[in-house]
Amino acid sequence: MINEKKITKVMLTISTVSLVIGVVYIVSSLQNRYQGLGTSEILQLLLFCFALSSLFFGNVTYQLTRIGQLTRHEAHDVKEAATPSDLRFIYKYDSPPPVMILIPSYKEELSIIVQTVLSAALAEYPDRCIALLIDDPPVCDGEDKTALLAARETIARLNKSFKKRADFFSAAKNNFEQRAKQGGVTLDQEISCLEDLYGRAAGFVEDIGTEYRTIATAAFAHSDDLFYRDIIQRIVNAHRAYMTEHKVDILDEKALRQEYARLQSLFKVSITSFERKSYRNLSHAANKAMNLNSYIGLIGNNLSVVSGADGSLELHKTTQGNAGLSVPTVKYVLTIDADSVILPDYILKLVKIMEENDGIAVAQTPYSAFQNPPTVLERVAGATTDIQYLVHQGFTAYNATFWVGANALLRFAALQDIQTMQQERGYAMPIFIQDRTVIEDTGSTMDLISRGWRLHNHPQRLAYSATPSDFGSLVIQRRRWANGGLIIFPRLLKLKFGRTKHPVSFIEAMVRSYYLLSPALTNIGLLILLLFPFSSEYSNPFLVLAAAPYYFLYARDLRKAGYNGWDLLRHYALTLLLIPVNLAGVYHSLIQVVTSRRRPFGRTPKVSGRTAVPIGYIIFIYALSAIAAASAVFNLLSSNYLFFLFCSINAGFLIYGQKHLLGWKETAADIQMSFADWYDRRGRKAPDASA
Repeated sequence: MINEKKITKVMLTISTVSLVIGVVYIVSSLQNRYQGLGTSEILQLLLFCFALSSLFFGNVTYQLTRIGQLTRHEAHDVKEAATPSDLRFIYKYDSPPPVMILIPSYKEELSIIVQTVLSAALAEYPDRCIALLIDDPPVCDGEDKTALLAARETIARLNKSFKKRADFFSAAKNNFEQRAKQGGVTLDQEISCLEDLYGRAAGFVEDIGTEYRTIATAAFAHSDDLFYRDIIQRIVNAHRAYMTEHKVDILDEKALRQEYARLQSLFKVSITSFERKSYRNLSHAANKAMNLNSYIGLIGNNLSVVSGADGSLELHKTTQGNAGLSVPTVKYVLTIDADSVILPDYILKLVKIMEENDGIAVAQTPYSAFQNPPTVLERVAGATTDIQYLVHQGFTAYNATFWVGANALLRFAALQDIQTMQQERGYAMPIFIQDRTVIEDTGSTMDLISRGWRLHNHPQRLAYSATPSDFGSLVIQRRRWANGGLIIFPRLLKLKFGRTKHPVSFIEAMVRSYYLLSPALTNIGLLILLLFPFSSEYSNPFLVLAAAPYYFLYARDLRKAGYNGWDLLRHYALTLLLIPVNLAGVYHSLIQVVTSRRRPFGRTPKVSGRTAVPIGYIIFIYALSAIAAASAVFNLLSSNYLFFLFCSINAGFLIYGQKHLLGWKETAADIQMSFADWYDRRGRKAPDASA
């Protein structure tokens, strides 16, 4: 068996030694040519070293996190893997720690909402409740009103459906208790009864899957495939096989009681919806963090709905008897994005981790991409997500975990520990998940570690999330991801070098720095190498050798995640196309640093149609292609063959990306739409879009 850790260490050594040799060779070549370095040569050398070190920083960090990830997965395979019997620990609690599942939603397709809610409702846990946090404007018309009413009605219908099924098993449990009280319990008869009940549970789940098919849409068929296979069918099979596998464990009345309690809990879940924008004294800020904060701030409170003279509504604390809304007290809060799903044992496994480690504030499994997407772009973007899953596992090996906001189990006490208050429209708003940047999960990570809390990535794929299917949607998502790291980075420096109760180690600071700075460093470094006309002294094969291990290991990880060699090439093309997108996010960070004005939160569209690419990005990509091609010609004429290959290869990848990832027809339509919008904004007659 190939030892991946040894391979990685060898590759890391090759990268480091090759880089040192390459830089020494360049400096000596420059000195020999110029008989000492002048100002222009020094500036050019510094620029090249900045670009090189920016890329090499990412190279080394990736290889270090790969070693950490491999170490953790080995340990998980040997020690940490929870067996089904391990997960039944929760039914031994007299009062299991309650979990509240929050699903922030904004103008989502109904099928996406239902799929997410069902994955949470079918996740096994004895004390859970679900709130869909609908952020659509409460006063609307047309299609928006139809969609909002459908979301409300669907949630109410799902709650009623699950309650009906839970009542069936509650009655079965009550009948058992009655038999036990009368002394009529016979082990063989009860086991036979349980076998029938688990069969009924399997049938109920099949019915739920059938009901979902009535609203499923072809645009999200690949997510539906995973939903049916890994959630619906997996649960059905588990229920039907349960008694065959576990009847030997049922030896007495206590064990019988636990089985009836488990059956009762399978469908016992409250499913509600909540709309913060219906209440004047809750935040109306347009971002996911404040949607979550508004409801988290109500946890443990009884509230009455008070109507003002102008007809506006407010929520006020009151007694339980007068409450129009009661939000239960919980120990854990599970957040799931409305385009994500969790597997059936997600909650049980993460609660077990949290219960065994009081210092963990966030436990999660960084999400994976839905498999077999319909477009090449979605496949390649999903590949980057699946690689990031592995990278985040490596982060945890160095105590450098970041909260990834698509799904996470949060300790409510930790949220209370980092709570602050801010004013909005004259009302005091509680802030648990900070919204100082548009990457609220990353900012909140720094809040938590500054108070001594730890975060944990569980080394199993237990959650999946949608990947944008077109480049316009991807622009919005990746631009947001790149915006905020530079703003947060000074806080990391303070934790490393300042006087603090909870300092971070060097390796932790290094890994966290990579996460925060890579959108700036990697893209600026790559852009410098593409655009600046470096002299032939910089053409050094040792630098190619320094970069090769990164792509070699990346290709191995892609293959391990279910991709192939062509996906590595497509990934590089996508990396080039995203240069202007990432730089735009970095630019917005710098603007916020200078002006203190945060850019509005850009929600990733989750609809079946295309999202247009802004024309500025199209112009940048095509200009970069032209410059790369011109640089290739210039380097060829200058006999700078290594840079000729570099620039010509990158120009080729950019052209490939334009054709297969952006699409030439789609680009033409987006340009036409941009000009039409430009004319409309100036009150002129827009050109016919169908011409």
